[in-house]
Amino acid sequence: MKTKDDFPSLNERKPEGMKPDGTPWRVLIVDDSMFVAKQITQILTSEGYQVVHTAADGLEGYEKYKELYPNIDLVTMDITMPRMDGLSALQKIIEFDKNAKVIMISALGKQDLVKQALVAGAKNYIVKPLDRKKVLERLQSVLGK
Repeated sequence: MKTKDDFPSLNERKPEGMKPDGTPWRVLIVDDSMFVAKQITQILTSEGYQVVHTAADGLEGYEKYKELYPNIDLVTMDITMPRMDGLSALQKIIEFDKNAKVIMISALGKQDLVKQALVAGAKNYIVKPLDRKKVLERLQSVLGK
C-alpha cells in the first residue's frame, strides 16, 4: 500500500501561521457574529495559526487579552459589538499593552470608524465580507513576514 511519502507534494510550503521558530502565532478573535468568528477561525487554523480564544464582545475580548498576556500575538477585533464596541476595546488593550497587534474587522461603509481605529493604534483592518487571501495577507503584514 502506498503512503503519503510515496507522493511528495510539489508545492510543499510552510504554513503561514507558524513563527520562524516553528511555533504557531496565537490569535484572539473578538466578534459578536458566531458565523464571522467561525469563518476567521477556519481561515487561520487551516494555515497553522492557533486561535487561543473567541470573545463575543469588546469587554470579554479586553478581559481575555489581559488574562492571556503576554501569550498572545494578534487580535482580530470587530468594530460594532454589544456591551463594548471594538474601538473602546482597542483603546483599552492599547492602554494595557502599547505593543499590542490588533487588526480591526469592519463592514463596508464604516471607513470613518476604521480611520479612528487606525489612529487609536490598530495595525491594519479587514473589510467584510471576508476574503481568505486578504485576511491572511493582512495578518502577515502585521506579524512582520
